[in-house]
Amino acid sequence: MTFNGAKLALFIGDRLLVIERDAYPHIPYPGHWDFPGGGREGDETPECCALRETEEEVGIVVQEADLVWRRSYERRDGLVWFFVAHLPAIRAQDIRLGDEGQSWALVRPSWYIGHKLAVPHFVEYLQTYLMQKPEAGAVE
Repeated sequence: MTFNGAKLALFIGDRLLVIERDAYPHIPYPGHWDFPGGGREGDETPECCALRETEEEVGIVVQEADLVWRRSYERRDGLVWFFVAHLPAIRAQDIRLGDEGQSWALVRPSWYIGHKLAVPHFVEYLQTYLMQKPEAGAVE
């Protein structure tokens, strides 16, 4: 099955990088906290999609070798990929909000999981990762 998008849960040190989505009523989950990622362009791979979108949205270049976990999910609108990467805390200085989103934040995974404006299915995907890789949340 062809995929149509990809997201990246990006840990910077022990914090998770999240983006406050624009508040436009015509987009899914307006004003919610989201992860970098988006729609596929051309024939790019899921990995290239997630990494390109991350650079465009938050200015951070992530290498494919940095991806430590990946899983595909069938959604109502097609197949999406969910990736996880960990970078050192010093990389927070590289974060620059792109043209999408209202703001960004570095938060504890538990903050995201418990937030009423977290994108619900990404909460589930993150929890799945954390249950399988509990030591991953403590990277410095």
